[in-house]
Amino acid sequence: MISFSSLYSEFELQNPGFFKDWLADVILAEGRIIGEIQYVFCDDEFLLSINQTYLNHDTFTDIITFPTAVSDTILSGEIYISIPRVNENARLNQTDFENEIARVLVHGVLHLAGYKDGSDTEKIVMRAKEDYYLNLHS
Repeated sequence: MISFSSLYSEFELQNPGFFKDWLADVILAEGRIIGEIQYVFCDDEFLLSINQTYLNHDTFTDIITFPTAVSDTILSGEIYISIPRVNENARLNQTDFENEIARVLVHGVLHLAGYKDGSDTEKIVMRAKEDYYLNLHS
């Protein structure tokens, strides 16, 4: 089950049913089973505190993903997304907010599926996967 909640009062995901169906299709296309995936939309300060507390990083980020699955085939986890960062990234990447939020939503699922983005090579693979699934989204 995929769910969305918001700790950021200025944001509510539009058309959550569409995104749930699309993300479910992504998970199935990756050969995985949908477990419990919770997206939490928040602000920069909330995500920064998570980054500092759990990852020892003192930087803003747009997304943090915590896998909770007990099996490699079932995708479960908590995915935290900073709405101000998504807005800023949309502006910097010269795209609209809907495209950028979709990219970050699928990015979280790809992390749960085992994709990384720490190295340049991993970033290229991650971006290619994001682009592939974004094309299915439109």
